[in-house]
Amino acid sequence: MDILKTEELKKYYGKEETLVKALDGVNFTVHDGEFVAIVGTSGSGKSTLLHMMGGLDRPTSGKVEVAGKDIFTMKDDELTIFRRRKIGFVFQSYNLVPVLNVYENIVLPIELDGNKIDKRHIESIIETLGLTDKVNSLPGQLSGGQQQRVAIARALASKPAIILADEPTGNLDSRTSLDVLGLLKITSKKFSQTIVMITHNEEIAQMADRIIRIEDGKIAGGRIAGDRNA
Repeated sequence: MDILKTEELKKYYGKEETLVKALDGVNFTVHDGEFVAIVGTSGSGKSTLLHMMGGLDRPTSGKVEVAGKDIFTMKDDELTIFRRRKIGFVFQSYNLVPVLNVYENIVLPIELDGNKIDKRHIESIIETLGLTDKVNSLPGQLSGGQQQRVAIARALASKPAIILADEPTGNLDSRTSLDVLGLLKITSKKFSQTIVMITHNEEIAQMADRIIRIEDGKIAGGRIAGDRNA
């Protein structure tokens, strides 16, 4: 089953001489339970693509389907609710609420949606990510790696159709980056969670099941992670 699908996705800025084609006809699909890395240099369009896939920005033209829904046929309020329920985000900057403790940060999106918290699911996430002894700590009392683990837990908490991770290790040192990505991969398998990760780091990308390369706003190729000859 395809969880995410883009069709002829385009995002243009400016006009005529100043026209910038951030995305120029992107087509690809992500299957249920897959962990996909999208790699590219700065300015290649990878972050723009993530913003489109997550409904954070609207395209110039084209289509994005998440869990069978064409997200850009929705009105803004409807899209906001759909995004909160179906799409989990992990950003480079963690985006934790400083006055809430770890547990409160993790369950915040569920509470904002007025839904019942699946305590067994939350406890399983916390244990898997090694946060059991940190649930009462504030973000400012945690290391960068620990804060990113909380951000991953928060993204998993609402059982979204897909998690979109934008340079999730960008603020971490290399060893912590590999630790966090290892946990992300473990959680993707344990919770059958579909993940799309944006990164410029080839080593980090190898942690995924499949790698897609983007250049100048277009898909430039794809391969199974670990197959350097593909």
